[in-house]
Amino acid sequence: MSETFRLTLAQLNPVVGALSDNADLARTAWQDARAAGADMLALPEMFLTGYQTQDLVLKPAFVRDAMARVQALAQECAAGPAIGIGAPHLDSGRLSNAYYILERGRIAAVVKKHHLPNALVFDEKRQFSPADISGPYRVGPLVIGSPICEDAWYDDVVEAQAESGAQILLVPNGSPHSRGRHDTRVAQMVARVVETGLPLVYLNLVGGQDDQVFDGASFVLNTGGHMTHLLPGFVESTVHVDFISTGDGWHAVPGHRAPMPDDFERDYHAMVVGTRDYLHKSGFRRALLGLSGGIDSALVAAIAADALGPQNVQCIMLPSEYTSAHSLEDAEEVARALGCKLDEVPISGPRAAVTETLAPLFAGLPEDVTEENIQSRMRGLLLMAVSNKTGAMLLTTGNKSEVAVGYATIYGDMNGGYNPIKDLYKTRVFETCRWRNANHRDWMQGPAGVVIPPRVIDKPPSAELRADQKDEDSLPPYPVLDAILEGLVDRDLSVEDLVAEGFDRATVKKIEHLVYVSEWKRFQSAPGVRLTTRAFWLDRRYPMVNRWRDPF
Repeated sequence: MSETFRLTLAQLNPVVGALSDNADLARTAWQDARAAGADMLALPEMFLTGYQTQDLVLKPAFVRDAMARVQALAQECAAGPAIGIGAPHLDSGRLSNAYYILERGRIAAVVKKHHLPNALVFDEKRQFSPADISGPYRVGPLVIGSPICEDAWYDDVVEAQAESGAQILLVPNGSPHSRGRHDTRVAQMVARVVETGLPLVYLNLVGGQDDQVFDGASFVLNTGGHMTHLLPGFVESTVHVDFISTGDGWHAVPGHRAPMPDDFERDYHAMVVGTRDYLHKSGFRRALLGLSGGIDSALVAAIAADALGPQNVQCIMLPSEYTSAHSLEDAEEVARALGCKLDEVPISGPRAAVTETLAPLFAGLPEDVTEENIQSRMRGLLLMAVSNKTGAMLLTTGNKSEVAVGYATIYGDMNGGYNPIKDLYKTRVFETCRWRNANHRDWMQGPAGVVIPPRVIDKPPSAELRADQKDEDSLPPYPVLDAILEGLVDRDLSVEDLVAEGFDRATVKKIEHLVYVSEWKRFQSAPGVRLTTRAFWLDRRYPMVNRWRDPF
């Protein structure tokens, strides 16, 4: 008779630092696994502490607490399936990113991470010591190798574990979403399967942590690289995977494969989950934003409604004498379509008072961008006051194009605790609004249908801080601007490279200058959802004072 092994995969959403709550999630998953007759429960990388911990894991008391809770979990879950769970491990002064195997009331094995990622948002060489390659471990009839996340991107760890007798590979991960990342993961894991001839389980975290959103999308590959299971992206999911031993080794019994959405849906889902989890994990249940009648604030309102529910989103229109009647109408229509509360707070009176107060200091000086910034800062002041009074988090609404070139007012429209569209270029904002109008999913708490009126999408963008103002008065058309920014920021191209692609040299030099001189603004900007591998913050770290410019 063939041997069988049931492995329960728990793609769950921990909270960094919430050791007790995360242990409770693990216990609940273990109970489900036991009820299903599983031989083992698998949880993702660093699950007990949440991920990424950054320098929190360097605090000895935190590591001691985490390790004690792993031991307690082993004892409490003695009579049932084994558990694989990620947590830090400290031994003789060496701190490891580890995967604990708990069985029969004890820690049966500790697998330690060998390759430490030190690129993009990862800085594990700062926090952990690289360990020697760990061997496989046995649970019941099955010998399992567990390369931890980055370890599975190299052939040496999996090769060593296969040569040491591993019969399947279980890869615990903390891999955040970025556009196209899933396909890259699958390709890398297929390579490991082909090299070793072993089935592979890729188990990922899910949920938002600061700017990063872990997208789940865990999967199982049989020999030959054939996918047998695919868990849904961005949502918690538990699945029981059956393995059967045949004459040519162990194989996963095929199960459910969730559909894989396109990049627009995955990005939008990431923005919804990132916004929801940042607020909820920070203790907020409600959000507010300035709704201008423009496309950026309309998209942020839609994301907030889908993340928190329209009843938990307050929109505030703050008109001045430069606000068009169309903008007032469009803001009202967006709020109505989403089902969000809309309040109107004119800034004309406060602005007049500030102008009068400053008049003696400004006497004889011409009007310039200063007067425009006063309007923006007045709005920021009033929005922050409402946030303080009501306990709702203020969301800021600057897209990546504006954030890149500093087309925003510090302490004005940059005010806020979180920015859902910080990594979304303006041209992508337009496309995302059209996608949301045409699509609705069960994970969206906002209504279906057209929630962003076509006029909001189609009208020329304007900050409306002076008469007849248009964004293109100061910036190139957004398709041109975004193509240049994508080259400078996302691809690290030179000015010469972009000129060779057909862009005007003077325009490229102007944008290059704006990007560099705006670094100080980005340093003070709100965090926001990471969608690419060149998001502003951990992906791209530049000095605020920087006199270098491309000499071409």
